[in-house]
Parts: sequence; structure tokens; C-alpha cells
Amino acid sequence: MSAATHQGATPYYFVPGPSRHPVMAAIGLFFVILGAGQWVNGHGWGAYSVLFGLIWWAVTLFQWFGDSIRESEGGMYGSRIDVSYRWSMAWFIFSEVMFFGAFFGALYWARVHSVPSLGSLENALLWPDFKAVWPSGAPGATASPTGTVEPFSTMGPWPLPTINTALLLTSGITLTIAHHALIAGHRAKTIVWMWATVLLGVTFLCVQGYEYFHAYRDLNLKLNSGVFGSTFFMLTGFHGFHVLVGMLMLLFITLRLQKGHFTPERHFGFEGAAWYWHFVDVVWLGLYVVVYWM
Repeated sequence: MSAATHQGATPYYFVPGPSRHPVMAAIGLFFVILGAGQWVNGHGWGAYSVLFGLIWWAVTLFQWFGDSIRESEGGMYGSRIDVSYRWSMAWFIFSEVMFFGAFFGALYWARVHSVPSLGSLENALLWPDFKAVWPSGAPGATASPTGTVEPFSTMGPWPLPTINTALLLTSGITLTIAHHALIAGHRAKTIVWMWATVLLGVTFLCVQGYEYFHAYRDLNLKLNSGVFGSTFFMLTGFHGFHVLVGMLMLLFITLRLQKGHFTPERHFGFEGAAWYWHFVDVVWLGLYVVVYWM
């Protein structure tokens, strides 16, 4: 239920009634965390708990977002709700900036402080054969002089990462074209460019999947390949997950556009997804330079 208002009029401020969705989402996440904890400790049933929790959580979010869409399309959201959504999305993206900042900081600390410190004169007696070089891709040049880290090759910028960079930059352009088309009231043009953006996102994920396959099969580069392997897969893997989330956001926005949702004057759902996608683009540019070139 919402705040009392005249029929067909937008309420001064929308007040949702009691909802089952938050507790239902919490239940789904409970089974995810419970299952994950048991799974990593060798209990096979944990995998089924994770799967059940994810399905439960996804169904809950589908219903929750559906309610929000119906409320929005029903004219229940006024300018104050629009401002609230904008601030919420801005703070969410800020939290994502801090999230990736932590991983970039870990990479910086490992390269600039940890590895040189391990090769200092103070540690020479403990590890006389250690070579403090980055990216530590050879025997004796890892943080494991005993050889427990297998030799590996690093992933260079060409060709796969460069192809993915071109894909993401192009997707940012197609998304901007779609946005301007929506503002101009050209819905058909908007939908075409949005589908192009979604397709570019899917292609990026396929290329990254092949990149990981190439890393494991041909380069012996794995998550346990020393500090380089762990930071490489954590940074690129989490970014890939964010690309998947952003692509799904754009996909659902495109489907809503085909249903006639959004107008040139009111389309924050579109804008919020676009903000997130441009953020993903910027993070990838940082990854491309720091991880693949430096």
C-alpha cells in the first residue's frame, strides 16, 4: 500500500506497505552462506544448499523488482523517489569503487612493498636464492623458493585483453547512442542500440572465458600461481562478474523498453544501469593498464 492520494495522482512521497521480500532474500542468502561454508569444508551437500539459496534469492529478487516496476509504471513514484533512487545508485557505485580499490591496493602493495621486502638483505639468510622481481613467473622468482609454486607465464595485453578493451569501449558508445535516442523519443532506435550493447557485453564474457582457458591450458597460470596469479584472477574475475551483472541489467532494461516502459522525461532505470556500465568500463581500463601492461 502507498500513501493516500487521489486516483491517478502521484503521491507526495510513496510509502510501501509491509513486504515479505527482505526476509525472503535473507533466507536465500542464509542457505548460500551455510552451503558455501560446508562445501569448502568437504561436505558435498553444501553445493546443493548454495544452489537452492541462489535460486530462492533470484526468484525473490525477480518478484521484488517486478513490484517496483509496477509501482513505477503505475505513477506512484514522484520526484522525491527519483532523487532517492539516484542517491542510492550513486552510493552503491561508490561502494564498488572502494571494493575494487582494495584489490588494486593489494596489487600495488605486493609489487611495490612485499616482493622487494622479501628480497631485501634482511631476508637473504632465510631465502638466499629468492629473486625479488615482478611478475615472479619463474622458479626462484616467486614467494616460494622451495618450488611449491609451479612455473607459469603471464598474460600479455595482446590479443585477448586488447580485444576485450575494444569491446567494452564500443559498448559504452552504443549505450550512449541509445540514451540520446531515448531522450529524443526514438524508441525503436534505442532498442536496436541497446541490443547491440548487450551483445557486446556477452561477447566480452565469452572472450574472457577463453582467456581463462588459455591461461590454465597454455600458460599454467592459475589462482595459486603465487601473488601474481591470485591478484590477476581476483581482479579480472570480479570485474567479469560485474560485467555479467551489468549485462543482465541492460538486458532487462532493453526488455522493458520493448514493453513500452520509460519516457524521454522519466527513465532513471535506464540511467542507473548506464551509470553502472560506464563504471565497469572505467575499471576495466585501469585493469588493462595495471595488470596487462605494467
